[in-house]
Amino acid sequence: MNRRLIFSLLCAGALAFACGPRNRTQTPALASALSVTPVGAATHTTPRAHDKRGRDETKFDSHLMVKVAKRTARFALNVKNVGRKHVEIRFPNGQVSDFAVLDSAGREVWRWSTGRMFTQGVQNKFLGTGESVEADAAWNAGAKPGHYTVIATLNSANYPAEQRSEFDVP
Repeated sequence: MNRRLIFSLLCAGALAFACGPRNRTQTPALASALSVTPVGAATHTTPRAHDKRGRDETKFDSHLMVKVAKRTARFALNVKNVGRKHVEIRFPNGQVSDFAVLDSAGREVWRWSTGRMFTQGVQNKFLGTGESVEADAAWNAGAKPGHYTVIATLNSANYPAEQRSEFDVP
């Protein structure tokens, strides 16, 4: 009986440690940036908060880049803090971003997250002025010739971002 109690306490302690708060140096690294030329680059600035004088304090500039080569499309989403304040972005789980491809009729033909599993732990990413969050994906299976739209989303709980861009697969 003594061993059961000790084992239960050790498991509870390990769980408490794993789910405990983290400081800024322990935030997980996100996906690396993809160097591509902006074929169908889209830009969007999102103001989030205002100071006492009505000026924007938190701004994000997001870019979606698409590179197409021989029935393969590569996507890169970059969301940059262009405001004057440091920002903490919260993610409700391990899925930081997602990419979906729609055909010319608006039907979804591919989604990056389909069939993937993500951690259920909350993540935080701290962005100083000029820092960014990057995500990339490649769609290479079933890229038939045609006209497509990609929708890239940053799955943040407090600063979500979405970008769309049209592209053609030759």
